[in-house]
Amino acid sequence: MKLAAVFPGQGSQTVGMGRALFDAFCVARELFERADDALGYSIKKLCFEGPYEELTATENTQPAIYLVSYAAWACFREAVGDPGWTAAAGHSLGEYSAYAAAGALSFEDGLRLVRRRGELIRDASAKNPGTLAAVIGLEEDAILKLIPEARGAGRVELATVNAPNQMVVGGEVPGLERFVELAKGAGAKRAVLLNVSGPFHTSLVKDAAIALTGELARYTFNRPKFPVATNVTGKPVDEMDEIPQTLARQVAEPVLWLADAQYLEKLGVELAVEFGNGNVLAGLLKRCAPGIRVLGVGDPASLESTRAELVALGLI
Repeated sequence: MKLAAVFPGQGSQTVGMGRALFDAFCVARELFERADDALGYSIKKLCFEGPYEELTATENTQPAIYLVSYAAWACFREAVGDPGWTAAAGHSLGEYSAYAAAGALSFEDGLRLVRRRGELIRDASAKNPGTLAAVIGLEEDAILKLIPEARGAGRVELATVNAPNQMVVGGEVPGLERFVELAKGAGAKRAVLLNVSGPFHTSLVKDAAIALTGELARYTFNRPKFPVATNVTGKPVDEMDEIPQTLARQVAEPVLWLADAQYLEKLGVELAVEFGNGNVLAGLLKRCAPGIRVLGVGDPASLESTRAELVALGLI
């Protein structure tokens, strides 16, 4: 049976995340301490105690989610070992978690990069304000036909393809408000503005992508131990220099999660393990690739449950 590791992105955060892993595993405690040292402030305290408003600021959310996801991965690896991974994928900032898990970059380098990524996106969003809107119940072709109609009111672009009928568009608020009206008129089950701080994964934050290109050039990437599907193409890179290129592009281009899931399915993956807080990707994979069963590792209980399932399947 082929296995994939998947890592969530922004939106999976909750106050208290990672605390149970910290309490139960020495390796998690070490990672949280290393994270505080690397960042120069207590990301541990922010994860465990909040406040929620501060945790959800993108420059804090990104390193917090990365840390908890990597801690879940490290605890699993220590407790279970390596069952043999066919591939990995991460949603938006989760792609950094996937690369770190695959050994393409160090834990600290990934942490510093996602912190800087969050700061750059924050600054770009302040320069070109906007937000996102979620749409459920319309196919991608239908959404792409509505976007030009909405652009008379403001810039609107496709931002995320999460599932066949679950998309996110981003842009300027007036344009998105018009888009929501059009989507509802076209039969969308749900179309609503999201409470986020910027037009993520659109050209409105291209300044962040440009600045991140220079930031990424300062880091060394190793060849991943297993393939990591990129958000901008839905497949792994062919050459090493494409890793920083695609990570920079990802900031201002749509997240093609559906394509990532289809890539895993095409490889013959039958079981995925979601590492980190919550189970957002489990729900998305069910819609994108129903043949892939998803287990989770986010705390000691889910780790033990997943370990037991892998034992029962004869995978460890």
